[in-house]
Amino acid sequence: MKKIEYLTIKRRVTVLASVAAFTALSFAGSVMAAEKLEKESLKLGFIKLTDMAPLAVAFEKGYFDDEGLSVQIEAQANWKVLFDRVVSGELDGAHMLAPLPLGGVIGFGTKADIVSAFTMTLNGDAITVSNDVWKQMKPQIPMQDGKPVHPIKADTLKPILEKYKAEGKPFNMAMTFPVGSHNMKLRYWLAAGGIHPGFYAPPQDTSGQIGAEAILSVTPPPQMPATMDSGTIVGYCVGEPWNQQAVFKGIGVPVISDYELMKNSAEKIFGVSKAWADKNPNTHKAVIKALIRASMWLDAEANKNRNEGVEMLSQKQYVGADYEVIANSMNGTFEYEKGDKRPLPDFNVFFRHNGSYPYYSDAIWNLTQMRRWGQINEAKSDAWYLETAKKVYRPDIYMAAAKALIAEGKAKASDFPSDSETGIKPPSADFIDGISFDATKPNAYLNNFKIGLKDKQVVKGGKVVG
Repeated sequence: MKKIEYLTIKRRVTVLASVAAFTALSFAGSVMAAEKLEKESLKLGFIKLTDMAPLAVAFEKGYFDDEGLSVQIEAQANWKVLFDRVVSGELDGAHMLAPLPLGGVIGFGTKADIVSAFTMTLNGDAITVSNDVWKQMKPQIPMQDGKPVHPIKADTLKPILEKYKAEGKPFNMAMTFPVGSHNMKLRYWLAAGGIHPGFYAPPQDTSGQIGAEAILSVTPPPQMPATMDSGTIVGYCVGEPWNQQAVFKGIGVPVISDYELMKNSAEKIFGVSKAWADKNPNTHKAVIKALIRASMWLDAEANKNRNEGVEMLSQKQYVGADYEVIANSMNGTFEYEKGDKRPLPDFNVFFRHNGSYPYYSDAIWNLTQMRRWGQINEAKSDAWYLETAKKVYRPDIYMAAAKALIAEGKAKASDFPSDSETGIKPPSADFIDGISFDATKPNAYLNNFKIGLKDKQVVKGGKVVG
């Protein structure tokens, strides 16, 4: 606890010392920079997850202060509350699930125009099952040197689902939000193993359980371990530290990380309303500059700063989980079955691999999954996917912030994508089912899946037609 208090005090003392040491010239320059900001006092929201780290670091290391910003960071109850508060203007911006603003632009749930100029993290999730389910899965899992062979596929669940069905019991699993990455990833894993996660048919049916063999429902991240322990659910997909929490409490086993499921997928973004971004362009750029610096710090020199970052996150105003629980995944390892800790250096990526750049292709992948499961319940052209991605993702703002940092000597040009970057990653088959994703051909991609909507299919009257 002393270390945690020291960090916070150290930050404040450093900021005060820096202010006291300003020369008249540097003070004048700071004032000039501050005058250009449309709004200086900001309230930013987050959910208690490890991947909110760039916000905590930007605050604790004084990066927001350097930009002339007075920032308050506030935990939110759940993703819906967070999203609605950004839309209403109660929050100036927030840590968000990567697909969340896409749901807003297509009108699934709350219709809203949200933009993102910054990817907060790649990877960082896992799928955890209860001890009872794990015990039943193990006979179907290949073993090597006495340990399960990873990645573990969802087809190992099939005998258990058949048993639940025979007993007339639903196989209940949890994710964090319908238009959320945890929903998309849990569905992807299940479907890759031949298990149907269910369709949506908006606006009449937004349960996502039409034809489902596994029933998925919403649970806020911090509540997942306790909900599983109570027997309400038998598994979940969530970000850290709530998978490792299940290991420490001895109530469940993470069976697959999202890095093994789909390597280097965009997990969280920083979002603001389009109206706010249009009204406050300089302030928006200043926030992105601070977040970029925070992400660079988190990934610097082979993660040398991660222990300090874990100490920050363990404070109750941020994630509030024990240091050891957060460190178990944040420091380049991941524990599956109790005692089965393995290296996973890229479980949390904040800056390397161009991790903070907002790629259109990441948005397009999420849109394909929303179409696959009926959240987009009509056929769309390939061009529509890119057009929709461009309504939300703003790499132009990101690169403006990056160039400002380069001009200030706080970053190098080689740290960022080149000016020729298109925002579309090359095709990749780094998925558990080996299906290659080409962001320029979303409809052809969708046609490769055995389970899910394709071509002109829609869900109508509880059935797939077309």
